[in-house]
Amino acid sequence: MTPIRHNHSDSDPVLDAVRDCVLAVGVRRTTLTDVARRAGVSRMTLYRRWPDVRSLVGDLMTREWIDVATEAMPQRRPDREMRGLIVDGLVTGVAAFRDHPLFRKIIDVDPELLLPYVLDRRGASQDALLDLLAEALREGHADGSVRHVPVTRQARSVLLVVQSFTLSLRTMTDEDDPELTGTAFLDELRTLLERTLTP
Repeated sequence: MTPIRHNHSDSDPVLDAVRDCVLAVGVRRTTLTDVARRAGVSRMTLYRRWPDVRSLVGDLMTREWIDVATEAMPQRRPDREMRGLIVDGLVTGVAAFRDHPLFRKIIDVDPELLLPYVLDRRGASQDALLDLLAEALREGHADGSVRHVPVTRQARSVLLVVQSFTLSLRTMTDEDDPELTGTAFLDELRTLLERTLTP
């Protein structure tokens, strides 16, 4: 599997600017005027592409989350079954999401931004993650290392598990108890994924 790699060397200066604004003051205190000033463009230039800050932040989240996912998702290796690569990639991805500065800022300051994507509808980044995951699962079906079930349902089920660990892990951890640390839960996630994907 060779996912498309996204990196900030070819990134949009407007998205870079909104990222800086959100990291500095959060989404609610970011204005299109702030973003335009930081990006060196006019407000009218922004309004042509984004009607408001939330739509701009939505595009930013899509870019950032796809960056994390494509970095974490596996490349086929001749010496390993696809299932192990998928599990490694997903566990690595959860840890990377949870450490991502934008994700941490949104969770701490503007968590309501994520609610629509948890309760009501899939976002563009979730659809992109499902595409990456489905591609990897098909390769796992082909090499016999992944349980063969309809790939769309399998990808969505796995994403539901991974998403819950990403968004809710801190509600379950207790860093003072070695059995309940974030690392211990990531080990548990690895076991859950291995067991659900094993034929």
